[in-house]
Amino acid sequence: MPCLKEIVPAAQNNINTQFILLDKGKTTLEGQYKTCLALVADETAAVHFQLWGDECDAFEPGDIVCLANGIFSYNRNNLVLRAGKRGKVEKVGEFTVAFVETPNMSEIHWVPDPNNSKKYIQKSVISPYSRIFPPVP
Repeated sequence: MPCLKEIVPAAQNNINTQFILLDKGKTTLEGQYKTCLALVADETAAVHFQLWGDECDAFEPGDIVCLANGIFSYNRNNLVLRAGKRGKVEKVGEFTVAFVETPNMSEIHWVPDPNNSKKYIQKSVISPYSRIFPPVP
């Protein structure tokens, strides 16, 4: 199972990973669907995770979540990991996983690979931590 530090932006659903949900932002309405941005992490990195619809109420900080066939791509100018239309998220435990909050994979500036236009590479770090969920001093 790939770790979060290994994920790169792509337009295809194929990310299978596991992480702990650290923090959730407020739930908003986008059209007829609820959305909620969360900060998730594993032992290698953190990333912003987009929850949709019933997922917003189904998960809480401390939940260990398994993502199957997820996607890491831009949604409204934010780089987020999400289940997408074909992916699936499920709670598999609570509070028993090591994690780090840096680097935040959503806070990296990605550019097309000059050798392969279907892949992205890291160009620079915007912020090592989440600017949406700043670390508590």
